[in-house]
Amino acid sequence: MRIGAHVDQAEAVNQARAIGADQVQVFLGDPQGWKGAEFTYPGGAEALRADAAAADLDVYVHAPYVINVASTNNRIRIPSRKSLQKIVDGAAEIGAKGVIVHGGHVTATDDVAVGYDNWRKAIDALDAKVPVLIENTAGGAKSMARTIESIGRLWDAIGAAEGGDQVGFTLDTCHAWAGGIDLSTAADQVRAVTGRIDLVHANDSRDTFDSGADRHAHFGDGLIPPDELVAVIASAGAPVICETHGDMGPDIAWLRARLG
Repeated sequence: MRIGAHVDQAEAVNQARAIGADQVQVFLGDPQGWKGAEFTYPGGAEALRADAAAADLDVYVHAPYVINVASTNNRIRIPSRKSLQKIVDGAAEIGAKGVIVHGGHVTATDDVAVGYDNWRKAIDALDAKVPVLIENTAGGAKSMARTIESIGRLWDAIGAAEGGDQVGFTLDTCHAWAGGIDLSTAADQVRAVTGRIDLVHANDSRDTFDSGADRHAHFGDGLIPPDELVAVIASAGAPVICETHGDMGPDIAWLRARLG
């Protein structure tokens, strides 16, 4: 099992080496902005692709948090679709394994069915040069990917899109815990509705079960029982990215020691 962490793009290879990572996740620009891909790695996209390959380092890209292709608001949905395409294009330039994007949401007065259909339209229009890996989210009554039921409805909608069978899934352990998904069966439940888990975001949680709070914690510092956390990661059987702020070396070592 390949284990890594979210790192600074400009120092991706050096940071991976320092923390003992097999793979990394990076942003291509401001995570709160709408601009296209920006390459801060010395030498640009071509150098990052070459250096990562030479280091046997898999690279994933996390899309900006502002992207919400489910939105019924044209001022959010249309820029979101454009931004996602730009990030996918940029990810292809660096040879990324995939682009992780949050499932998004609609507002309290919206029909959730519209949000799911907006996802179908987005995938229909997307030139997916690399896989798009939709991530479950922690909170929101009308989120597209908080509960197993909502993830299933999202996958039904995406399955109707051209290229929908190529869309993958990222299971975030903190988000699942905060979203009220039983971790003891989470991996099996997700696979039952999506048919796949392509990546795990392995994070402990600062908050209680079903809190709806997206607050990551280092392993052992949060409220998820360690045995449950390790078990769901093992059950998912997918590459792992740890995302908590700060030094990720101890988290990678902690997880490796328990996964064998």
